[in-house]
Amino acid sequence: MFQYDLVVVGSGPAGRRGAIQAAKLGKKVLVIEQGKRVGGVSVHTGTIPSKTLRETALNLSGWRERGFYGRSYRVKEEISADDLRRRLLITLDHEVEVLEHQFARNRVQHIRGKASFLDPSTLEVVKDDGEVVKVTGASILLAVGTKPFRPDDIPFDNKTVLDSDELLDIDELPRSMVVIGAGVIGIEYATIFSALDTAVTVIDPKATMLDFIDREIVEDFTYQLRDRNMKILLGTKADKVTRLDNGKVELKLDNGRRLVTDMVLFAAGRMGATDTLNLDAAGLEADSRGRLKVNPETFQTSVPNIYAAGDVVGFPSLASTSMEQGRIAARVAIGAVAKEPPKYFPYGIYAVPEISTCGLTEEEMKERGIPYECGIARFRETSRGHIMGLDTGLLKLIFSLKTRRLLGVHIVGEGATELVHIGQAVLNLKGTVEYFVENTFNYPTLAEAYKIAGLDAWNRMGDIKSEL
Repeated sequence: MFQYDLVVVGSGPAGRRGAIQAAKLGKKVLVIEQGKRVGGVSVHTGTIPSKTLRETALNLSGWRERGFYGRSYRVKEEISADDLRRRLLITLDHEVEVLEHQFARNRVQHIRGKASFLDPSTLEVVKDDGEVVKVTGASILLAVGTKPFRPDDIPFDNKTVLDSDELLDIDELPRSMVVIGAGVIGIEYATIFSALDTAVTVIDPKATMLDFIDREIVEDFTYQLRDRNMKILLGTKADKVTRLDNGKVELKLDNGRRLVTDMVLFAAGRMGATDTLNLDAAGLEADSRGRLKVNPETFQTSVPNIYAAGDVVGFPSLASTSMEQGRIAARVAIGAVAKEPPKYFPYGIYAVPEISTCGLTEEEMKERGIPYECGIARFRETSRGHIMGLDTGLLKLIFSLKTRRLLGVHIVGEGATELVHIGQAVLNLKGTVEYFVENTFNYPTLAEAYKIAGLDAWNRMGDIKSEL
């Protein structure tokens, strides 16, 4: 009756993982991608490009060596936008090649074109050459991702006023930049350009930023940003953004201040890319931000044979969680058993410095009334930190006083997104403070901070184990 067992719309992390999972279980799978190449937002304008830009900026600027050689140290004196783009293109070509090979060896078919529903099981695909094809699937997985939110009162011109997708194609690095939006994307790009010695100002209407991160970590992070002369204006809104005749941009803020800058990055949110899918024909409805509501355990929408995964379903909007959502959705869609994933997964913010976290924050411990103790380690306390020239970096562990179990791990500093997985494993395996005290860590490493933080907590908790 159907041409395919599973039709996947979108080839980002959720789409590709779901498609390959279904194909490995012997199902006939089609992936529809409207972009010029497979990979979705993650590969072409989101996760991979921003992290590649970050790594290139840190390498060429000599950022990691400035602890030894001073803030004026640079590996390359004149860093251009072309320097950043060259490495970016190499990385993207490799990512696309790997993905195409994965599709080929797993017999996943894919076509380029814009898909829209004709009914809950049928999609019309308009290909680049104008050809229109109809495809049917027993199940359909929507993994279309998101696109930047672009309000009408912001004068975007793809040169001096840009969104986060357009930022990757700039012709030259700005001497100054204002970032509107202190969310994950805005903060990542703000700190990357700050590392390239661009004068950066971040503004956001909210009085706080990164509210899902432990407050102590955010405070340490904010101190580091301000210490290198980044301006962070929270509780402040840009009432008007105007392009000036001299090529600069003026921002009038709601508190009466006026900012003039070379470039404005608008990074205040993203919208689900569902507006062209003709959801009405499928019996679906998106919310005001284009997102779809799903069952959080199966990722099934209100229409039984249609599933959605990845950024289009909203928080947490991480490539890592999107992959797992896509895999689970595909298994459920084809009738395979799908185990519930572990309760706690890591968040990674690839700012400069990195932030990564897993489990409960100190604020959540207080809200839940769980008696707890914290252990702190600073990277400068480790020999590896001295070797690397690190003056900053903080690892925080949170333990239950009753069970002595690790319930939260929070890190800000060099390598945070790698280090967090040690804590994640201990947390999901229900390990206690004794794990960190009694085990040996390689020396010298930054991971040794876990032992330091464990001992810090253990010294206050005492040496008597409670009944688990």
